[in-house]
Parts: sequence; C-alpha cells; structure tokens
Amino acid sequence: MVAAAMRARRLCPRWLIGLAIVAALVPGGRLGQAIVPGSAATVGEDVARIEAYLNNLRSVRADFVQINPDGRTVGGEFYYARPDKMRLDYHPPSRILIVANGWSLVYHDRRLQQVNYLYTRQTPLGFLLADKVRLSGDVTVTSVDRRAGELLVTLVQTDEPSEGAITLAFSEQPFELRRWTVVDPQGNVTHVVLEDMQTNVDLDSQLFRFRDPRD
Repeated sequence: MVAAAMRARRLCPRWLIGLAIVAALVPGGRLGQAIVPGSAATVGEDVARIEAYLNNLRSVRADFVQINPDGRTVGGEFYYARPDKMRLDYHPPSRILIVANGWSLVYHDRRLQQVNYLYTRQTPLGFLLADKVRLSGDVTVTSVDRRAGELLVTLVQTDEPSEGAITLAFSEQPFELRRWTVVDPQGNVTHVVLEDMQTNVDLDSQLFRFRDPRD
C-alpha cells in the first residue's frame, strides 16, 4: 500500500471530481488571491468558530448530491468519524467508493475495478482528517466571506497553492457544514450539497475498512 501511495503523489482531475463534497462558487475571484473581507479580528473569530465546530464533531452521516463540471449530477452517502475516518459511497452509475482511515485514502472505481491509494494529506480534505483540525499550517485561508446567511471559507494547500482550492460553506443558524466546492488546477469546479445530515451518531467501524478486491 505504501508503494502505491508513493506512486500516486499528484492528484488527477478525476480524483478531485470524486472528492468534492459540497457546493458554492469560490468567493473572491481567481485562485491564489488573498481576499479576506472584514477586519482581522472578525476573520480570526470566524476561523476560530469553524475550527471549534469541526473539532467538536464526533461523527457525520449524510446523503449528498454532487454536481460535476459538465453539469451532470450523482448522489451518494457520506460518513465522517473523527479524527481520521471518512467514506464517500457513490450511487450507480458512478459506483465510486472513497475510504479514508488513518494516513491512507483509497479511491475505488468499482465499475472499472481500479484502485488507487493516496496519503490523506495529499487530498483537498486532508486537513479534516487530522487529530486536531487547524485552518493553518498545511492549509492557508485565502478568503472568508458571508453570503445569504452562510459563512464561507476558502482554503488552498500551503505548499502547493496552485494545485486547487476548496470552499466550505456553513449555515449560520444553526451553525453547521452544508456544502463545499473543489476547484482543480485547470479551473474545473465540482459542487456537492449535503442533505439529511445527522451529527454525533454511532457509525459502524466496518464502513471505514477497505478490502482490495484484487487481493
């Protein structure tokens, strides 16, 4: 598994499409612009509020609808268990399965019988799988904005800011994650919306275990 992960160091557009989990156009213009409306104090409070919310989550179970760059949609189920577990199970005809558990993340195309391994830190959502979520260090906040009752934060990977961006959108009342967008290096935008979200529920540990069908 380690060797396979080392060979998959670069994220391909298909991987970014498969990993994008909620929608909202990246606010504030082109990738890489440091646009942070409001005072530094307000921005700091907003970032701290988001970090506290994410760190206080024990688990999430939700349905999702993903809107691909070509406008096609696909649904699926999303599972998240802190600190380091995630599962995205796409409905047919996609049949893609993404499972993260610890340091590794698996991308399984069940229709094509293809399996790829990555380090979680190489993915747009890797910061969500850390022991403690921080919107600093490995990621950099490029934009914090409010729009139509939502708080939006845009992040890039600190070491490779040109490799894409992710925007998380939180409803204000109640304050919770509702959607996000991934923009790949070519500017392709993938939206996903979370629906029927349940938080702090018991999840079967088997959801986060992957058995390679090729073995």
